[in-house]
Amino acid sequence: MDGTAPTPYLLLPGTARTALARWQQVFGGAVRIASYEDAGREDGPPEAVAHGELDGPVRLFAADAGPDDAPFTASGLLLALLGTAAPEALRRWFTDLATDGTVVDDLQERPWGDWDGSVRDAFGVTWLIGFERSALDPPG
Repeated sequence: MDGTAPTPYLLLPGTARTALARWQQVFGGAVRIASYEDAGREDGPPEAVAHGELDGPVRLFAADAGPDDAPFTASGLLLALLGTAAPEALRRWFTDLATDGTVVDDLQERPWGDWDGSVRDAFGVTWLIGFERSALDPPG
């Protein structure tokens, strides 16, 4: 593991494997999963996710919450993907997350010319997705 910025680590209520697979469909990248059995844990089902990672254009960690862990819920928290990819990719990510999630604020051009919107995915994660107007201008 390496990195210079914070990476979200979500403890999910038994849905980590499904969430990581879904996020891989949306964002691309590679998923690595270690089960409770792989990690030598006996405090949950052997197939539960002890540690999972999506490593790609979007990087995050997820695991199935253990018996003493509170599963992820969020209010007032957005994972920002502002300018992290080309506008076409960001638009696609927004649409893909909305397919089985909920649009909180449609992806749209703002009065200052930049684009953003937010969508809550099927796992309760709210994503703020957007790009600057200049990203739409051809180089030259």
